Amino acid sequence: MFRATTASLCTYCQRMRVFIPSSAACASTTSPNKRPENPRTVDSLYELSVDIRKIRKFKGWVLSESSSYVSETADLLRDMGADSASIARVLETHPEAVLCQPADVAARRDLWVLLYPNKCELMSIIEKFPASFFTVTHHANQRANIQYLQSLHLGKRIIGKLMTSAPQSFSRPVERNQEVIHTLRETYLDLGGNEGNLRVWLQKLLSQNPYILMRPAEAWRDSLGFLREQGFTTEELLNLVSSLGASIAELQPEAMRQALDYIEGALVCSEEELKEIVIHCPAILYYSLPTLVGRFQGLMDVGVSMEQVKETPNVLELTTQIVLYRIQKLASYGYDVRFGSLDVIVGTKKDFELSFGKLHLRQQRPLFNPVAPLKSAEE
Repeated sequence: MFRATTASLCTYCQRMRVFIPSSAACASTTSPNKRPENPRTVDSLYELSVDIRKIRKFKGWVLSESSSYVSETADLLRDMGADSASIARVLETHPEAVLCQPADVAARRDLWVLLYPNKCELMSIIEKFPASFFTVTHHANQRANIQYLQSLHLGKRIIGKLMTSAPQSFSRPVERNQEVIHTLRETYLDLGGNEGNLRVWLQKLLSQNPYILMRPAEAWRDSLGFLREQGFTTEELLNLVSSLGASIAELQPEAMRQALDYIEGALVCSEEELKEIVIHCPAILYYSLPTLVGRFQGLMDVGVSMEQVKETPNVLELTTQIVLYRIQKLASYGYDVRFGSLDVIVGTKKDFELSFGKLHLRQQRPLFNPVAPLKSAEE
């Protein structure tokens, strides 16, 4: 009888556990070293089918804040077209959203509607980038920056990428972004660029690196000034800027000088040859000296000659591990890179697989001799 009573009590406890609110269930497990959770926040999230355990694991501090706006945030998301599942996903991914003042969230919504008037599209972007939507401050600056970039006739996709990937650039005064854009425009036109292609060029730079607006205008001038001193022509500089894209603003003249001096000495090349190498492999300019030394030495260790590297300098864009893997894979089919071109191993993974596939197919395909007698099926 005692066993039967115990079993029935255990069954009763298991059933009751289903009906215990999430806040009550965690009350006894709260560590004495942590702040107690706000039961109103936990229960409100629980009612929205949000995974409390996930929040507790990664951003538990949110649940301990004394003030939260769970239902208000959910209502605003619902007004933007979000269904229950979308609301739960947003709050699980970025639970800090419930700490934002409803008035601030409404102001951000009004700003983002300037770019995404369609509710479905807006909610799709918020689901992908909830942090960018809920953390941006300085609404007046953000509005001014959006309107300024729209005045440049930049595509909605580019402005949206800037807002979601680099929201800090929208929080600062519009004058700072105007200065950077003005410098980019001057650079492009001074190097012989066409005014008609300026917008396309700008969009390419901004899509390559959304943080480009965060770099001071002086950084562009310093980098270009150094490259002019190296003797590059206006046309060559324009090609370099277009190839390096936004990365050129991150280059330091001293670091570029070290890289060029090393390549010039390692490959025993003249100034003109060095310029050709840089034109064919602009990435040399932003690799650190230890990276260049390690990659070049790795090539020498496997028997690649300096002349081969000079002819195919973009092999330095690959890590030593990738180079070794590709050389070994080619060697397994009888191709020795020491006596051939390095073109077969450079490029992306897809490029290499394509080159390797052609090489493999060529070796598998027998040569056709038109005068040889045909063998019958019986032979």
